[in-house]
Amino acid sequence: MYIRTARIDELPLLQEIERAAGKCFRDIDMVEIAEDDPPSLAELTAYQEDGRAWVAVDPSDHPIAYVITDEVDGNLHVEQISVHPDSARRGVGRRLLEHLAAEATSNKVGALTLTTFVEVPWNAPYYARCGFRPLDPGELTPGLRAIRDREAAHGLDRWPRTAMRWDLSGRDDQPTDLSGRDDRPGQ
Repeated sequence: MYIRTARIDELPLLQEIERAAGKCFRDIDMVEIAEDDPPSLAELTAYQEDGRAWVAVDPSDHPIAYVITDEVDGNLHVEQISVHPDSARRGVGRRLLEHLAAEATSNKVGALTLTTFVEVPWNAPYYARCGFRPLDPGELTPGLRAIRDREAAHGLDRWPRTAMRWDLSGRDDQPTDLSGRDDRPGQ
């Protein structure tokens, strides 16, 4: 598995990954989330064209996971990260997050942020194991507050949600080959 920027012709595959990953929410009685539409092709195109969409690919160069990001209050915000269930529990999501952390560190960005469900095991508890910490309401930046307000208006607050932050200020990562080619065997 390696990580690279998403290609325009792969965007429908990202939607398929999102739909497949969303099905897991049925098992925990979050049917509305399972049935939520993935980002539109127009939305994904904007991320891809702006260099803010990455994929984790298998040895055949087929996407198995993706992440899209925004800049929110000077930090790199994980707008969406999804791993196809066939590739889950293999460290793929963590590798995508580490890739983003290296990207942010090399660009002198101080933190990664995201919003997520508190009680879903592969959401807030997982991100905490990856280095994120939940933010108290008073710690929300204006941009994160606006995101949480949009989520509430969309009905996502039916289930407990939180904003989280991974402070990168102590990292001394050396810039890496962010194409992910260094992850291929033999390279």
